[in-house]
Parts: sequence; C-alpha cells; structure tokens
Amino acid sequence: MAKSARQSAAVLLSLSALLAASAIGATSASAAPANADDAQAPAGWERVDTELMNELLVEDGVAPLSASSDTVEELPWAIESMNTGLFVAAELNYAEPNTGLLRARSDWFNGGWEQYAITFDEVTETITLTNKANGLNVATERNYTGASNGLLRARSEGVGSWERYVLYYHEVNDTFAFQSVVNGLFVATERNYTGQLQNALRARSDWINGSWEQFYLW
Repeated sequence: MAKSARQSAAVLLSLSALLAASAIGATSASAAPANADDAQAPAGWERVDTELMNELLVEDGVAPLSASSDTVEELPWAIESMNTGLFVAAELNYAEPNTGLLRARSDWFNGGWEQYAITFDEVTETITLTNKANGLNVATERNYTGASNGLLRARSEGVGSWERYVLYYHEVNDTFAFQSVVNGLFVATERNYTGQLQNALRARSDWINGSWEQFYLW
C-alpha cells in the first residue's frame, strides 16, 4: 500500500487512528448514489471497502479497523498527483469563490496546507478529507459551472454527499483514485489549466483514464 517506508507509516497509522474514531467523530452519513456504490471498478482497480482497508492495514503491521483508537498514533498525510509529481495544497489565501481550492502545486508537504486527515465511514465505506490548516472538509463544488464544475475545496464544517469520496486502490501502481459521491465522477488533476486554477483538483472524469486521475498517499 505504501510508496515508501515513510509513506507507509504516515498513511497507515493515520488511517487506523481515524478509522477507529470514525464512529465517534463523523456526522450522519449520506448514502452514496448508485453510480458511486455499484459501478464496476476499472480493470486493475479495487474499491477500498472495510474488508480491503483491514487487509491493507494488517499487511503493513498496523492495527486493523476494529482496534481501539488509543493503540495507534494519528499522523497527518499528503496527496501527490501522479501526473505532476506535486503535492496537493489547499489554497487558503485565494478569494471567494475559490478559497480553499485544492491544487497539486507543492514540491513537498511543508505544512498544514498540504496535510490532511482522513475519516473512513464504515456505513457508506466512503472517506472524508479534512485539511489540517483550516480544519475544514473537502467538498466537490457540484454547482459551479463551466471549467470550474466539480472543483474540490476545503470549505465545509459538516459532512454530506458533497464531502464524501469512494477510494480506489491499484496494487501494481500503488496508487489511489477518488470518486466523488455527489456526482459519481473521478477526481483529476487539471494540468492544462492556467493561472490560479493550474493543477486544480476536479471531480470530472467518468473513468480512471490515466495519471491525471491517480494519486500517491504519503
């Protein structure tokens, strides 16, 4: 599951801590639409459900989902775009309507802008991403129009379908993909965008077509 030894420790320990606490900290879950729950995974990909999550944790010697939260250490983690090789940051200094926009633009995860907490909901088997700098959950902007439709922003205090994502894992590539629950589309890095939206994360792909929709977890 890990890209490196450091990645394994950070991601898996963070996951196990937050997974164990998810029933305490999560708000009421919104059911995922059929296209997010029932769609067949692309070739080589497997949806990360509770069973697979436990398998990945156990394989790396970390306590499984049923472990108590005081047996593991919570660590922040980071998302690296496979396409750009850059880490995803929340642009907290952007003005509305793009405050908190997620962009793959950092050479390293230098601080809270590039660090996230992850919460796995056992009922819907979806995840929520929370930016460590502002403490807000990442949402898919379904109501934005044009090239901004589906942009990801760290801007929500609560959790609903806009803030939930289905996680997919590719064992050979050791990469992950995120499918938005609210629109059923996969998150891509918009490498060809320019200006403030360059490398923005947007839930807009019907499929995991290539490196644009793939990410490493650190």
